[in-house]
Amino acid sequence: MIVDLNNLGKISTMMEESQFWTLIDLSLKESTNDDTQIQFLNNALQNLPLKEIIGFRLRTDQLLYETYTSEMWCAGYILNSGCSDDGFEYFRNWVISRGEETYYRAKVNPDTLITEIKEERDMYELEDFWFVALEAFQAKTGQQLYDYIDYDNFTTREGNYPNFTFNWNDEQPETMKVICPKLFAALWG
Repeated sequence: MIVDLNNLGKISTMMEESQFWTLIDLSLKESTNDDTQIQFLNNALQNLPLKEIIGFRLRTDQLLYETYTSEMWCAGYILNSGCSDDGFEYFRNWVISRGEETYYRAKVNPDTLITEIKEERDMYELEDFWFVALEAFQAKTGQQLYDYIDYDNFTTREGNYPNFTFNWNDEQPETMKVICPKLFAALWG
């Protein structure tokens, strides 16, 4: 069933943060792996009003914006044995997908992600998390979510990330060890 979009307009309002984290917590409780977590979120989002689906994506973008730092990139680089621009997006999506407590601890000190290391996991990325709201919106409306974002009033997103200077260099591993000593000791080399 496709929903009528005539009265939707452009949206710049994020989903309430408590609602966002409640959805993430539920998805973690109801899933056994990344795929089932994404499927749970997709189904849950499709049951919400369109503004909230868009708001979920905007909240995700804002949380990504807040973790666009050299220190977080260092953690991603260590956890994934390298980290491209896209890989850094997918890594931070994975961090968000781990829940509120993990996200905020890592935002302050990315080395706390040592608690998330799993023997069965090769990569600490979750690209599909970034697209779950887009897919839920498409399934519900047949339209592209991006067409309903008010970009003039929503600025904490990709393309507007803050500039920073890297305070580590992969060619000087000791600089990474200073930022993330636990991750470095567990995974580097």
